[in-house]
Amino acid sequence: MSRPKIVLSSWVHPEVIEFLETVGEVVPHEARDVLSPEELRRRCRDAQGLMAFMPDRIDESFLADCPQLRVVACALKGYDNFDAAACTRRGVWLTIVPDRLTSPTAELAVGLMIGLARNILPGDRLVRSGAFQGWRPTLYGRGLDGSVVGLVGLGAVGKAVARRLAGFQATLLYTDRVALPSDEERALNLGRVDEPELLRRSDFILLALPLTSDTAGRVNAHFLAAAKRGAFLINIARGSLVDEAAVADALESGRLGGYAADVFAFEDWALDGRPAGVDERLRQVADRTLFTPHLGSAVDAVRRDIEFEAAASLAQVLRGEVPAGAVNRPSPVRSEAAS
Repeated sequence: MSRPKIVLSSWVHPEVIEFLETVGEVVPHEARDVLSPEELRRRCRDAQGLMAFMPDRIDESFLADCPQLRVVACALKGYDNFDAAACTRRGVWLTIVPDRLTSPTAELAVGLMIGLARNILPGDRLVRSGAFQGWRPTLYGRGLDGSVVGLVGLGAVGKAVARRLAGFQATLLYTDRVALPSDEERALNLGRVDEPELLRRSDFILLALPLTSDTAGRVNAHFLAAAKRGAFLINIARGSLVDEAAVADALESGRLGGYAADVFAFEDWALDGRPAGVDERLRQVADRTLFTPHLGSAVDAVRRDIEFEAAASLAQVLRGEVPAGAVNRPSPVRSEAAS
């Protein structure tokens, strides 16, 4: 009996490949670039397992062309690029890694807040230019101490950010459709307010929402007009939460003091009409923006753990077990037929 074929759509750590080779025949992707959709589809046409990553999109058409797939194990948390309903209809398990990304993403959020408000990049450019001749009364920024930080969304990442801000002597507000228990609010030093009050009071506005049909474009011209003048906006969640053109307008008008982002609208492959890249005007505002290339979970040990967790779920399905991290419950018909 032939061993199942397992396709990896991105580079992974060698030890993860070694583990998967105990389960099946692995087709790795050894380069650090992204497989084209056409090449990924070609590799998966006779595959039983796929480890997928952020740039991939799995939909009904892809699954129809890959009829032997039994599991798509995603090395990520947010899976809006993956059609769970289509996977269920076609008997394919869809799994995610729900917890490993929280801590490194929260760390990066705090780093972006400080880097943006304290003018770290403009200061770095000044020193590298050769024009720095010693202290001058320039590049005065905003500290976290004494500031009001508003968290829009209080899931796992929002809570992790709140815990990391505990030592900064900042006032922490949050808005979420579900209130925390009062004892947890006290433990995190959080106050729940409605969105208008949060926007009116916050010096820093941090987005920590999932991307859904309700949250796409949440940060628009109306949202920004209600924000405290000079506030800093931080996005470590999903790019399409933000209307990037509206943010560029708010920066140009001075309504926003700065914008930091690790995620961008063009990355949300499943959305129709997504832009081709980062808004040109945002890229031109060098002194009041701070951008990182989706580094939220880019900690080597964390990425290895994410890959191992996805690999374990993939192996469970190919061994006939119910996988950890499953977001659907497909019919067992395909699994039994394939085995």
